[in-house]
Amino acid sequence: MKFYQLSPEDRIKTLVGDDLLSPEDASALLTFRGLDDDIANNLIENQIGQFALPMGIVRNLAVNGRNYQVLMATEEPSVIAAANNGARIARLNGFVVASAPKRRLVTGEIVFGADSDQDADRIAQILRLNQDKIKAIADQAHPSILSYGGGLVEWQIECLRQAQPRGQVQVRERVQTWPREQAQPYEQIQGKSQLGGKYFVKLALHINTGDAMGANIVNTICEAVASASGSWVGRKALVAILTNRVDESQTVKASLEINPKTLKTKDLDGPSLARRIEKLSNLAFCDYDRAVTHNKGIMNGITASALATGNDTRALESAAHSYAAREGVYRPLSEWTVNEKGNLEGRLHMPLSLGTVGGATDSLPMAALAKRVSGAKSVGQFQCLLAALGLVQNLAALRALAGPGIQQGHMALHARSLAMAAGAQGAEISLVSNRLQDGDKSLERAKQILESVRARKNTETGETGKTGKKSEKGENNRNSEKGRKGE
Repeated sequence: MKFYQLSPEDRIKTLVGDDLLSPEDASALLTFRGLDDDIANNLIENQIGQFALPMGIVRNLAVNGRNYQVLMATEEPSVIAAANNGARIARLNGFVVASAPKRRLVTGEIVFGADSDQDADRIAQILRLNQDKIKAIADQAHPSILSYGGGLVEWQIECLRQAQPRGQVQVRERVQTWPREQAQPYEQIQGKSQLGGKYFVKLALHINTGDAMGANIVNTICEAVASASGSWVGRKALVAILTNRVDESQTVKASLEINPKTLKTKDLDGPSLARRIEKLSNLAFCDYDRAVTHNKGIMNGITASALATGNDTRALESAAHSYAAREGVYRPLSEWTVNEKGNLEGRLHMPLSLGTVGGATDSLPMAALAKRVSGAKSVGQFQCLLAALGLVQNLAALRALAGPGIQQGHMALHARSLAMAAGAQGAEISLVSNRLQDGDKSLERAKQILESVRARKNTETGETGKTGKKSEKGENNRNSEKGRKGE
């Protein structure tokens, strides 16, 4: 039997047999029934219960010459199946090539309100003159990260003005002031008073957080620097917090070259599919509606794996979509082209705000297990893995759209969800979902099929279906022809 045809228990046994899962992790998966009460109660506020999602696996995603096992938590049918299909195609063509920044920086911002251009100039100048103090305060605020090369790396000043109409922002200048050798002279800008609006001075801190996602580290440092710098400039900072925007220098890249023969489907040859995928990619660059859904397909896999590993999916999504709109127009995060050899080339370029240590990645048992199973040893390695996952997830979706369409496969898997929503349990789920494959796939029809399945079962067993008691007639005639009717 194929892996997806096995029971969950047999899938786990297979992974253990292939040395992809330790016996201890296998036991944890088989016995896990939710978080301990203490963990659940202390992880969030006002905790009253738990919310469960199924967790599945993408097997043998080949990245940079190595196969990885990726756990994903999602409620959406077909996402994991599509990711496995994309991973299979990637293996047929070698592996996904991916790269991440050697040094991961997370940015925090400390913003002061200013009364005028002149006031903004004054605040910026004071901050610039205190650059050595800023570095020292940042180091003192979170000294533990210094031991592994982390901490404040550089910082910048930006003088901002809210221009009219509301929402348009004029960046007056950006002055980099740390490290000292990169400092630029501070210059006054002429004609500033002609635009009107509101004035701000932003101190942006770029902090190496190591393998941690870094929100708490950055916020701690920002608040310490804000407290001290407020006394220098004579006013309290308006805000001191990280930004979920990721700088261009911190983005992750993944690429894959595909022989079109490995793309062919039952009804369409590989080269034709490759050209149609290229057309779909081109469409996403000129059609806003398509671009949004194109990127949603990429995030299907990335977000599911981030959730399984205890990462902040909201930070991940906000960074990705802000990057897609960085040029003022929403663009796709990946591009597919047919090269001069006739091969299909896919390239993905995006931010991935992730961590592999700290927070929920360690405190949630299944998140810690998912990290172990992945085998990623650093945040950079994990970023490469998820970039590759996003690319093959995108490939599988575009291949389906360019070929038979997504509904044929998606709705076949969705039938199981409909069966469960109708109330099917145990063996009933397969019986109802199989009958749903032909005809209308709706909740109402699923309920009708379930009623029919249970009525048939009651006839065969002689049970009433309401009380669970056996009828006298059914009991007396269970070996008769009438009692076997419907088998």
